[in-house]
Amino acid sequence: MPEQDDDEREFDIKWADNAELKEPSARARMLAARWKENPPEPQPFRADPGPRVPRRSSWVSTVIVFGCVAGLIALIGYVNYRSSY
Repeated sequence: MPEQDDDEREFDIKWADNAELKEPSARARMLAARWKENPPEPQPFRADPGPRVPRRSSWVSTVIVFGCVAGLIALIGYVNYRSSY
């Protein structure tokens, strides 16, 4: 099959974009069918966000990271100590 050059491909895209009737996407058709039977509830334009979960403080995260690193160092040291016998 011969390859289309850029001019022909551009013409095809312009021709498709200028079509008078455009078929909706599969998702648009699916939502239209679903909403015909069960329409969605109206939502405010800027809905209030849900309750906010407080973030963990940075020092707690730092302690957790350093604790994991210290535990890993101790584990590696213990393994090396046991293998020397």
